Amino acid sequence: MNDPVEHPSHYVKGDIEAIDAIKASMCRTAFEGYLKGQVMKYAWRYESKGKPHEDIRKAAFYLRELGKLYEEDDTLT
Repeated sequence: MNDPVEHPSHYVKGDIEAIDAIKASMCRTAFEGYLKGQVMKYAWRYESKGKPHEDIRKAAFYLRELGKLYEEDDTLT
């Protein structure tokens, strides 16, 4: 099932989702910056694109992913 926020089909090639490939290609600090930038991007523009609920959900998705980094390594808090 295509979910435009949690699992957008256009971000999947084979069984690899783009966010997983991006994470694998970066060090932790770079990936953390990527996630923070995505949160900021979607929060910044949610009123402008005509789909505010979807952009808010996307910002929340990336914020949850950022939180997972700290769950994985609680020494970083």
